[in-house]
Amino acid sequence: MSEQNSQTTNANKIRIITQVLTKALKLWLRTQVSQISELEVEIKASDRQLFSGRIPLVSIFASHAVYQGLLITKIQLIAENIRINIGSVLKGKPLRLLETVQVGGNLIVDEKDLNASLSSDLLSTALSDLLVKVLPTHYPQSQPINWQEILIGNNQIILRGLRVTNSETTPLEICLGLQLLSGHELQVAQIQINHEQGNILEDNHEYNLDLGSDVDIEELTLIPGKLVCRGRINVNP
Repeated sequence: MSEQNSQTTNANKIRIITQVLTKALKLWLRTQVSQISELEVEIKASDRQLFSGRIPLVSIFASHAVYQGLLITKIQLIAENIRINIGSVLKGKPLRLLETVQVGGNLIVDEKDLNASLSSDLLSTALSDLLVKVLPTHYPQSQPINWQEILIGNNQIILRGLRVTNSETTPLEICLGLQLLSGHELQVAQIQINHEQGNILEDNHEYNLDLGSDVDIEELTLIPGKLVCRGRINVNP
């Protein structure tokens, strides 16, 4: 076989492996969400790296992805230093991560998509846990809130819901100031609670929420109608 034919054969093999990996990665990503509108994946690796199952960089773009009931408007990610079970993938088996992967990127959630996610256990539980943590006296776990609406303002979130106590249902509006304190900590402040009789609580204390060591947020911006987040997170096998 001539050198040119050998190079062509190797190039074809690499192209096939790249195509197989791209399809396998897309399939794996789709298994992580219940719904997705658009998904683009680009793999950047040398021939030797592909054959060894190591991928230095993968870029991912997705829109209107639903993760555990939470609707994400747009998400753009860069995953680095990925190690996968390449031998199994080439035999048609599912892609599996062999090591923790650090993923960085940007995430945008529009207010309308956030409201469409209110019925999800992930969001409703997170909101309830937040209130129980910062306002345990006013919101014990035995008195759940049926969340109705979320409004996003400048560094502020307004929550509207119905508080159920025994047989009585009371409309509530809760205003929270939210800002990024560090890579894995959020600060909640300027808490105000209103119901139909007027203002029932105004708390100027500050409460810190730890998101865990796998999270490193670089930017969290709340602007009217939109939440924008930029940072990194560890994805474990």
